[in-house]
Amino acid sequence: MIDLHCHLLPGLDDGATDLDDAVGMALQAQADGVAAICATPHIRHDHDVRISGLAARLEEVIAAVRTAGCRTRILPGGEVAVTALDGLDDGELAAVSLGGSARWILLEPAPGPLDDQLDDAVESLRSHGFRALIAHPERHLVGDLVQRLRRLIARDALVQATAATLTDDATRQGMLQLARAGVIHVLGSDAHSSREGRPVALSASLEVLGAIEPIGEHLEWIARTAPEAIIEGRELSAPF
Repeated sequence: MIDLHCHLLPGLDDGATDLDDAVGMALQAQADGVAAICATPHIRHDHDVRISGLAARLEEVIAAVRTAGCRTRILPGGEVAVTALDGLDDGELAAVSLGGSARWILLEPAPGPLDDQLDDAVESLRSHGFRALIAHPERHLVGDLVQRLRRLIARDALVQATAATLTDDATRQGMLQLARAGVIHVLGSDAHSSREGRPVALSASLEVLGAIEPIGEHLEWIARTAPEAIIEGRELSAPF
């Protein structure tokens, strides 16, 4: 499995607090069978994350994870807020692309019901040669969400669900409705610490998806085929 959404880099946003915390997150991932993690710090106005400094921070974490004997790979990435997109050039977007392949951008919608701002952001990324992976559908479980997601998928976007929302009683039913509608494509932990909150884990949520049609028969695609294509920057279309 590959975790496409994790706030692993320490001391940057509201994620890992220090290097030991980051290593703890990688060890959690390894215990759950997660082979690789995209470290995705927030790229938005309420977090002072400097894209130019991310590569050095990533290398520091990679070295610490290796020293700890953890085999889980740590890859580049970022969670780019729709509201920050206009301030980034193509080089900065490439630097925070998932896997560093200069292709797929993890895109965080603005709070509240999805609106045309997200459509415009997906189209803007596409016009610059990027594809959008839309995060946090669980924050928008109202109204015409399925229809809006289908429209975005038709524009070459895919949707990443936060794994824990498929097992959390507060969001489970709404997320299962999205799964049955075929508008969940990949998972991410969106973990922020090894010490509290959501763990770096995907397996329990994949098990839930295994019982849901139409996507239950495509767990290999969800867990491995699609995430591998995303971190390698390849084209990708959902089989459901």
